[in-house]
Amino acid sequence: MVPLDKLNEITQRFEYLEARMAEGGGDIAKLGREYAELRPVVEEIRAYRQLLDDLEGAQAMLDDPEMRELAREELETLEARKPGLEDKLQLALLPRDEADNRSVILEIRPGTGGEEAALFAGDLLRMYQRHAEEKGWSFEIIEMSQTELGGIKELVAHVKGDGVFARMKFESGVHRVQRVPETESGGRIHTSAATVAVLPEAEDVDIQIDPNALRIDTMRSSGAGGQHVNTTDSAVRITHLPTGIVVTSSEKSQHRNREIAMQVLKTRLYDMERQKAHDERSSARAAMVGSGDRSERIRTYNFPQGRMTDHRIGLTLYKLDQIMNGDLDEITDALTADAQATLLAEMEG
Repeated sequence: MVPLDKLNEITQRFEYLEARMAEGGGDIAKLGREYAELRPVVEEIRAYRQLLDDLEGAQAMLDDPEMRELAREELETLEARKPGLEDKLQLALLPRDEADNRSVILEIRPGTGGEEAALFAGDLLRMYQRHAEEKGWSFEIIEMSQTELGGIKELVAHVKGDGVFARMKFESGVHRVQRVPETESGGRIHTSAATVAVLPEAEDVDIQIDPNALRIDTMRSSGAGGQHVNTTDSAVRITHLPTGIVVTSSEKSQHRNREIAMQVLKTRLYDMERQKAHDERSSARAAMVGSGDRSERIRTYNFPQGRMTDHRIGLTLYKLDQIMNGDLDEITDALTADAQATLLAEMEG
């Protein structure tokens, strides 16, 4: 049963936001974000209310002998639609992660497996670049260092767009690969791994940083990945003294580097706060898919069999080529549905 009083509260809040925005009062950006989040919920509420009104009207027509048969048919049709609308409404009412609409900072690092792990980290980078292209997101590499064979030692990128975190948050964790390494002549299958972290981008209101808590160093830079010959003194390294977090940026403009490095630092500090809040939640919630535990082995990519398995939900797909080419929607949709089912079970429990 959908609580009608809660539906009234949401609709009233939406109408209040609509009026405030029309007046041009308050923080328009903040009001606009809340309005955009509530709009799909209110659309489902209005569709459900219309169904209830139609049911009431059809029920009333049963008293009219001439309309009774038509009313019975109408009631049958409306009653058949009701469970589907209730399900959609329940999903719309699920508590949302306030970070879902944000852009992200993506970090990829090789794990166990030496050079093969670094090469696999490079494959993951290309997978996410192609996925971002498919989605119409922008993908900007902030910091990248490579091995001699073209593998990735470390990658930090900025993925910008609407709802990026909602779609990419399930990628955080340990990605394991099983294949014959390019560096191996014996043809034996090796297992190696890379770690992915997807951090929702911090906004200025999220994190306030005391300038006295920072050490800012300017360094000689050779550009992204150390591939450029011409060096400049533009690279910036910022150390956050209370936490020991170090971020760097190596663009050509020193001013731009400081801006990028500060944004990455704010995002990492914001993520630390989110992790702390997550750890304080109940154990039932902590078990939810997408919990952000980056030590968890989430997925295995088996190249000899062309198979990808997501261990969190037991999903196996035999379309590894498409997945490595950025086709992640089937995986993300399944993980999202599982997370929603967990939340629904919690609410009903």
